[in-house]
Amino acid sequence: MSDQTRPRVLVVDDEQQILRALRVILRESGFEALPASTGEEALDVAALQPPDAAIVDLLLPDMDGVELCRRLREWTQMPMIVLSAVGDEDAKVRALAAGADDYVTKPFGPRELIARLQANLRRIAPGPEEAQVRVDGLEVDLARRAVQVAGQEVHLTPTEFDLLRQLVRNRGRLMTHRELLTAVWGPGYSEDTQVLRAHIANLRRKIEPPEGRRFIRTDPGVGYRFAV
Repeated sequence: MSDQTRPRVLVVDDEQQILRALRVILRESGFEALPASTGEEALDVAALQPPDAAIVDLLLPDMDGVELCRRLREWTQMPMIVLSAVGDEDAKVRALAAGADDYVTKPFGPRELIARLQANLRRIAPGPEEAQVRVDGLEVDLARRAVQVAGQEVHLTPTEFDLLRQLVRNRGRLMTHRELLTAVWGPGYSEDTQVLRAHIANLRRKIEPPEGRRFIRTDPGVGYRFAV
């Protein structure tokens, strides 16, 4: 595959070792990396060669990654993934509020990073919606609003099904609390994380296997994703 046909990914990190590693990871997965070491350099690169997606470190020498995400989001809808330190929940939430779509915590695994990147790229170029989704014994019929687990019908309330549908349609991608609440309950509920947690708990009791969580993963303090 030539570089002309590879999706371009803006990669912003001031640690040269990480920048080199990301370039290799992306190239081996069919992407072209557009590297930058500072926020201002990233803005210049993005203006000259509009990328299809971005991977942004939250700690940059001239501006923080949150500000860079905010400035990029002013003119592009491309997916943006931020790299964050372990336990830095506040920074993750601020980045997501500024327009980032997902985050990966350092140190990260290449497969996880590429899976997150591909999931977010699918979001902006969706194909025809699948009528049914089958994963490890779970079957969700989106047209009939029906759910089966291991061949047995499972009764979900309308709200529970709408919540599951949002997660399934965006599988692999982080769905923030605000995003799920707005999509399922409406803008007036965008801050009501308590009602979301209650419905997620009910949904898990009905669809998850006895041995533990398989389908709905929690990103602590941020949101949920349907992991496959």
